[in-house]
Amino acid sequence: MSLSPNMHGTCREKNMHKKRKHRRIRLKELGFPIETSYWRPGEDYLKKIIEAAKKFIEDGDLIVVSEKALSVALGNIVDEEKVKPRIVAKILAKYWIPYFWGYILGPLCHLRQETIARLRSYPYREGSAHKEVALRYLKPIYALHWGSEGGIDASNLPYAYVSLPLKNPERIAGEIKEEIEKKLKRRITVMIVDTDKTYSIRRGLHLSSRPSQVKGIHSFLGPIAYILGRTLRLKRRSTPIALAGLSLPADLALRLAETADRLRGPGAGRTVWDMAEHFKTSLTGVTWKMLDEVPHRPIVVFKLSKISKRKVYSTEKFMLTKANFPTGGKSIGSVKNRKSHSGDKWKKDTKKR
Repeated sequence: MSLSPNMHGTCREKNMHKKRKHRRIRLKELGFPIETSYWRPGEDYLKKIIEAAKKFIEDGDLIVVSEKALSVALGNIVDEEKVKPRIVAKILAKYWIPYFWGYILGPLCHLRQETIARLRSYPYREGSAHKEVALRYLKPIYALHWGSEGGIDASNLPYAYVSLPLKNPERIAGEIKEEIEKKLKRRITVMIVDTDKTYSIRRGLHLSSRPSQVKGIHSFLGPIAYILGRTLRLKRRSTPIALAGLSLPADLALRLAETADRLRGPGAGRTVWDMAEHFKTSLTGVTWKMLDEVPHRPIVVFKLSKISKRKVYSTEKFMLTKANFPTGGKSIGSVKNRKSHSGDKWKKDTKKR
């Protein structure tokens, strides 16, 4: 039996309507960075997080917090001006970084020419103290990395201070989750992240150059993971180091961490060199006051609550299982009848509350 023209038109309209109803969610549409003042040592980070995010958090949301901001607030920092380097640290700063990284590993890892030039002129005095900190506080293998050794970070910190990786990030993530649920009566998930990259071989093997307590992310290779990842041009994303709440697949946790990092921005600079150029000063000439003037976004809220109660369809790229989702939502992939939700509109909505 042949179909009439009207029936053909009706079928086309139904198919177009189905296509319009189903749209893949992009994580950046769900994530919103929250700007706060710069967190100094001794800050009550729990109070800071609650005050900054209390108007925005709902049941089922994911709260991403910067590890560096937490380390600074906890006083987990070292003044390298007061560090006396030993002979091994001096050798690393004088020969290993400028020659081995500057002429062999740097080009092999496809580093930018600007970065390679900086490594070849690696500062001996500051570099020796920095390598001594890596040798003293972490495993010796991390000191072989040219920068961000095992999570040690000097960017967005004043003078010669560096932040150390958190000793027990899972406990801290749990404390943040408990405090938010206690004070705000919201069931949420907390993720602590670092900008250091994890390198993925397809979706099965995730290698990080720094320690992580997230299941499925392997950090036993240390800086070798960085060399392999950069040399082979593997997919690289920011590293989630601890989770409290949802049990997320490693690949999804990595996607959330990378999206959060991009939404937060670089602050005063990605590296200590970038920071010094930003403020037009020396590597150790940045002050607390200078950093106070830069926008800081240590928190990103992912509004998973916006989609948890809607009918959704699972995909390979973005999936949360019903068992893992705190509000009983089904798998997340494409949302039915979901309107576009821009950051500006979301901010206006929250102001009305």
